[in-house]
Amino acid sequence: MKRILIIEDDPDIALSLRLKLEREGGFEVATAHDGAEGLQLAIRKPPDLVLLDVNLPGMDGFDVCRHLRKEAATAAIPVIMLTARIGESDRVAGLDLGADDYITKPFSPKEALARVRAVLRRFDRSAEGPEALADGALRIDIGARRVEVAGHAVALTRKEFDLLVELIRQRGRVLTRERLLETVWGYDYPGETRTVDVHVRRLRQKLGSPTDERVETVVGVGYRYRSGA
Repeated sequence: MKRILIIEDDPDIALSLRLKLEREGGFEVATAHDGAEGLQLAIRKPPDLVLLDVNLPGMDGFDVCRHLRKEAATAAIPVIMLTARIGESDRVAGLDLGADDYITKPFSPKEALARVRAVLRRFDRSAEGPEALADGALRIDIGARRVEVAGHAVALTRKEFDLLVELIRQRGRVLTRERLLETVWGYDYPGETRTVDVHVRRLRQKLGSPTDERVETVVGVGYRYRSGA
């Protein structure tokens, strides 16, 4: 049984989500009503997914997400943010911190259940395929989420790692920014494709020369990973 952690300070929203997820989704659900409590629960007993309100008292949702991504036990857990904020900058900030999806308030519990199922399906699919990938000096251990270039470990964020894996799995193919945003972030907002550019730039910097040159920009379209000779 998949376990969902809801971090939401509005008791009515938390209760409606919990009932929907338990009764119709068949999930085991835990709840927390502030960021600090939710973070401790997640670390103590890592869930399969976190529903995280942005506007929490004390430690807000952005801070919670940042801490979740830093902890080894929670770094790979998918996070769906719940927010009344609809500005692009807020969504991009959440995506850059590692959020996997956004649900804008007000929303129905039915929509939340559908989003949870979709993110979990996408997360399960991302674990499929070979456990290791290699190209020239680049080595990727999927299970350990470890990247090495010429024998040296490269520290990547979760999204940088997922982006690199997607590019290499589709090596030789041109992937549009929209497709990468949807497959890696689970988002389909064309106006936010700049977050893909930001992550590609950071990824190139961390991979270093000459591996960074494998990630090619296809002007006006997107990106392609070119295998080494």
